[in-house]
Amino acid sequence: MNKAQLVEAIADKMGGRQQAADAVDAVLDAIVRAVVAGDRVSVTGFGSFEKVDRPARYARNPQTGERVRVKKTSVPRFRAGQGFKDLVSGSKKLPRGGEVAVKKAPKGSLSGGASATVKKAAAKKATAKKTTAKQAAGKAAAAKKTTAKKTTAKKATGKTAAPAAKTTAAKKTAAKKAPAKKATAVKAPAKKSTARKTTAKKTTARKK
Repeated sequence: MNKAQLVEAIADKMGGRQQAADAVDAVLDAIVRAVVAGDRVSVTGFGSFEKVDRPARYARNPQTGERVRVKKTSVPRFRAGQGFKDLVSGSKKLPRGGEVAVKKAPKGSLSGGASATVKKAAAKKATAKKTTAKQAAGKAAAAKKTTAKKTTAKKATGKTAAPAAKTTAAKKTAAKKAPAKKATAVKAPAKKSTARKTTAKKTTARKK
């Protein structure tokens, strides 16, 4: 049975061929999208579709017998449900007439499944908000620490620079004062020589 024959088989139940084709397309599209996203699609009494990861491995070419390395890949897998297996094996008889071979979902399971998915999505959003809040708090704490370190470094440099400036100023003043003292010390003998000259003049005047 191909897709067209499947549509014809359910056309009477769906109210027309176009409605049946739309229903088949919608079901297949939903299954494919869910499996590609990594979700598991399970239909009670029929089976489940899921995505399986295959690691890299070595295989042999059946024609040449050469050993070939196969890359890591992902493949879809279908597992038949127990009801489907029992019908195929013959342990259970296929219902006649218009009865459905696959068991119907229990009452409340469809609404419950929808609410469960909504709850899961809300829980994921809440955890994402918590993680973003924690990251923001960590960044703020790191920024505060860095600013505190910078301010302490600035204060330390200011404190160390002030005594250095004072010492340099003191050295400059001392250097300026030192030559003045030396000059006065040199001038003192000059006064003594003038005094000696005046005494010599007085003695020569007396002799005359």
